[in-house]
Amino acid sequence: MLPAAMVAPSSFLTVLLCFAQICWCYNQKINYREKEKQVLDQILGPTSYDARIRPSGVNGTDGPAIVRVNLFVRSIATISDIKMEYSVQLTFREQWLDERLKFDDFKGKIKYLTLTEANRVWMPDLFFSNEKEGHFHNIIMPNVYIRIFPYGSVLYSIRISLTLACPMNLKLYPLDRQVCSLRMASYGWTTDDLVFLWKEGDPVQVVKNLHLPRFTLEKFLTDYCNSKTNTGEYSCLKVDLLFKREFSYYLIQIYIPCCMLVIVSWVSFWLDQSAVPARVSLGVTTLLTMATQTSGINASLPPVSYTKAIDVWTGVCLTFVFGALLEFALVNYASRSDMHRDNIQKQRRACEMEHANTQLDASGDLLEDGGATFAMKPLVRQPGDSLTLEKMTCQVHMQQPKGPGLCRSWLSKFPTRSKRIDVISRITFPLVFALFNITYWSTYLFREDKDGD
Repeated sequence: MLPAAMVAPSSFLTVLLCFAQICWCYNQKINYREKEKQVLDQILGPTSYDARIRPSGVNGTDGPAIVRVNLFVRSIATISDIKMEYSVQLTFREQWLDERLKFDDFKGKIKYLTLTEANRVWMPDLFFSNEKEGHFHNIIMPNVYIRIFPYGSVLYSIRISLTLACPMNLKLYPLDRQVCSLRMASYGWTTDDLVFLWKEGDPVQVVKNLHLPRFTLEKFLTDYCNSKTNTGEYSCLKVDLLFKREFSYYLIQIYIPCCMLVIVSWVSFWLDQSAVPARVSLGVTTLLTMATQTSGINASLPPVSYTKAIDVWTGVCLTFVFGALLEFALVNYASRSDMHRDNIQKQRRACEMEHANTQLDASGDLLEDGGATFAMKPLVRQPGDSLTLEKMTCQVHMQQPKGPGLCRSWLSKFPTRSKRIDVISRITFPLVFALFNITYWSTYLFREDKDGD
């Protein structure tokens, strides 16, 4: 046996070492990253979690899993009229509750766990039903993450770029508004197993100062679009983006140039009717330019079976330019007709003058033969008097018609029919075109406001 004096110091030394070890453990800092690894291995282990099985319903029931969706629209690149599609880049988020993923947060030290591999947990089989093309972003790293919260909530976020179909109604083009939809649905899980809901409170967000080349995003609306097929009913969400077309571009590029071409075609009304080369070249040039403008407009639009607002405008403008060219053809025909009539009148006057001179010569010969004897004609002409009939034929009526109208008296200032046609066209064409503008703009602008409401 050991002496009592030797036992007491060793016991004291043992207690001192235990106390020092406890103090060292207490002062040592806990590595929570190591704890996160342990938690992930625990909750995602092959024996504790199976990603092929969907989560339970609300409160652990056997009802459908509820997945709440929200979007952040980062940019809208293009809206194509001819392909009827638009490209959008967005951050897509889904959130659901999976009670199998609950873990200890170590008194709030672990706020959430982050994963970058989506196949480690169960994922909703959502797809975009009106998608044409799409891709993920992998620069520098894949733009995706999964957050697992202590109470079992899972947040999935990913940045994607999509090209989506957007059927358009172009009857009011370019004074139109277009509604482009973004539809999301479950591919394989029916509503008995999976239901998509919009996140409460601002489910769709749009980046500030969103700029589009030819459109303005007026507003967006969220809705549900569940679809039924012969395999069941599937949950569906949609967001409608309402775009208003910017009219200033089309006003400068289409409407004002067309107006200028129509007005230029009216210059031929003020040119002399004998300036045939100038009037023909002006009419043909404006007609070809207007036809080229119309072809360029139609090339940027899809072929549709209905008439668009721009078709009405270009069609009427083309008709006015073509009408100005036909007006010159009518003026040229009337001018040649006037010249032919003037030539006939000149020949008739020459014939009358020659006949009158012949009569005067015959009367002179009679005076010379009779000497002082004068043959007096009766004051009252006989019906068979040949001279009377000739004078009646050549008589010029100088009396004006009684009570002429204002237009007739004004047109009487222009003796030829060709000149009258030009003068009437100078007034008629601008008035009819102005009346068309009033009708066109009042009709389509009113319909645009009505559709917007």
